[in-house]
Amino acid sequence: MFEKKLAENVISVGAKHWDRKFFDELIPLPDGTTYNSYIVRGTGKTALIDTVEPAVMDQLFDNLKKAGVVKIDYIIANHAEQDHSGSIPFVLKSYPGAKVVTNEKCASMLKDFMLVKDEDLIIIKEGETLELGGKTLEFCFTPWVHWPETMCTWLKEDSILFSCDFFGSHAATADLFKAEHFYRQAKRYYAEIMSPFRNNVRNNLVKLAKFEIKIIAPSHGYIHLKPEGILNAYKEWSAEEVKNEAVVAYISMHESTKKMAEYLREALIDRGIDVHFFNIQGADIGEIAMQLVDAATFVVGAPTVLAGLHPVAMNVVYTANALRPKTKFISMISSFSWGEKATDAVKAALTNFKAELLAPVVSKGYPKENEFRQLDRLADDIASKHRAIGILK
Repeated sequence: MFEKKLAENVISVGAKHWDRKFFDELIPLPDGTTYNSYIVRGTGKTALIDTVEPAVMDQLFDNLKKAGVVKIDYIIANHAEQDHSGSIPFVLKSYPGAKVVTNEKCASMLKDFMLVKDEDLIIIKEGETLELGGKTLEFCFTPWVHWPETMCTWLKEDSILFSCDFFGSHAATADLFKAEHFYRQAKRYYAEIMSPFRNNVRNNLVKLAKFEIKIIAPSHGYIHLKPEGILNAYKEWSAEEVKNEAVVAYISMHESTKKMAEYLREALIDRGIDVHFFNIQGADIGEIAMQLVDAATFVVGAPTVLAGLHPVAMNVVYTANALRPKTKFISMISSFSWGEKATDAVKAALTNFKAELLAPVVSKGYPKENEFRQLDRLADDIASKHRAIGILK
């Protein structure tokens, strides 16, 4: 799995987790993932930038051996989460004398998570540099992309930004340097990891603008040899502008809600709105999250179950609320047998949404002529709202 070099004396030595199915036992990984680590050799010192998930750390050590790394002076810890920091104790043991270089917040977490000792730590501050001998590392703090202690490491001489989770993607691939088709996997990663922090993303993009970046080397997925692509994508995704798109995600027990969702889908399409349509049962939550990045409207379709929202739909609603998308309008379609409680549950759960709530459509049992008229009304309302903000002509 040994990778080619990024620049002279700069190589990728990380690990690929081809068969990992979930991240944090929560986020589906249809393409696996990678944990990218990098060796930077100066004339005097050698630094390892980030480590890997302990489950695959044998790959890291194999790659270090193949690269002829016999001494590591510094382990740069850009982020304390265990998929980056988990192998630090093992690297410290294998390379005696190495020191972990990180910021104060990250150091505190490493002591808690990985039991790293004070004597093994070097605490750096914002803008501080580390000289390796012909290679200069500068530390740029980028908090809340996506933890409070995250930072990037800038390699001055080669104009490489080691960005950790920032600009990453979950993709185990044979060649991490072939990033031509990065967009879909990077957008999915952004939706699942970064979208709750889009204000911080924007602030940190401004902060990084001082660097003339030639290569972005994140700690997951593709290495960007043409960084303008991923930089422009992040600017678009984190901006507050939305697109003429609606996400309709439904689940149905006895076809009633399904029929309503299908009718609304076609009504929206007829009105010139792009629709992303999901049957929640069996749907990939990451796909829904990705489509919510740009969509102006989100419509949840689900029946009442035991005086509440269908629990499978509630998982989607909970996740969407946690991700805090920039969606401008939300609504609900539902059916019930003897008591309607689903719409109240959705309203109560979407506390993080700043969106305008459009009047829901509810049917007792199978939808009838009146409900179909209301669905047309909802489609008209959505189209009108899209026109009002200038995304539908």
